Amino acid sequence: MSQPPDLGRSRIVDLTLLVAEELPCWWSTHMPYQHKTFNYFADIEDQARPLLNRTGPYQTRWMLMDEHTGTHLDAPAHFLPGPGTGLPHASAMGEVTVDQVPLAQIAGPAVLVDASSGLPDAAPGESPAITADRLIAHERAHGQFQAGEIVLLQTQWDQYYAPGPAGSRYVHDALVTRTGPGWPAPDATAMEVLLERGVRCVGTDGPSMGSSHDGAPVHQVGLAGGAVFVEALCNLGELPRTGAWFCFAPLKVARGTGAPGRAFAFVDGAS
Repeated sequence: MSQPPDLGRSRIVDLTLLVAEELPCWWSTHMPYQHKTFNYFADIEDQARPLLNRTGPYQTRWMLMDEHTGTHLDAPAHFLPGPGTGLPHASAMGEVTVDQVPLAQIAGPAVLVDASSGLPDAAPGESPAITADRLIAHERAHGQFQAGEIVLLQTQWDQYYAPGPAGSRYVHDALVTRTGPGWPAPDATAMEVLLERGVRCVGTDGPSMGSSHDGAPVHQVGLAGGAVFVEALCNLGELPRTGAWFCFAPLKVARGTGAPGRAFAFVDGAS
């Protein structure tokens, strides 16, 4: 599917994580996601969870969330300071915020790379690397990546996105307590291969494109090269190796270094 899909023939696969307070949808060293009731249909007294009717007979809630909550986009400004700051990795790309990312860059033909097996074991707190050799091996088997394609790295890490204590493996164990391995992540040389092929959008079903132990380099290389990242995807196993049409629709947040949104793919109903 190298052209936009025929909606009459396609099914839609939702690639978006559910965002909820009981799920590990936020970066473990940042503020936790919160979702609270502002107005309810009537006052309800409760010691732990009082509900108030402030403004009328309807219910609405407010959210406290980091820009990088759940399935989200990384814009270049996330890891690149702007020009003239004098800071390391300063770049004109550091002025590109999420509201400036063209929608055409985050919609297009998808190429699925299976990175869920055959990786080296990782020590607690460290991520196994998805290397340039791994991507080149994929190309030998399935064809070279093309400019305009959206490369999706399937690690199956979304299986650890679970409510309660079971969800600690998703980010917390590797990042905070370093009691478990991190998610598979591409290294900087792998990102350079994708940039050389003209790929400008890369997705992963891990919580970050960067590793749990050294996440900055791949962000700095990829974002400085004009790419953007869609992180914390799910259900990539429902996509074919090629032939799907990927879309991500982030919130249009002024000055945002990133934004959550809805990721989905159109798959030919005949496939």
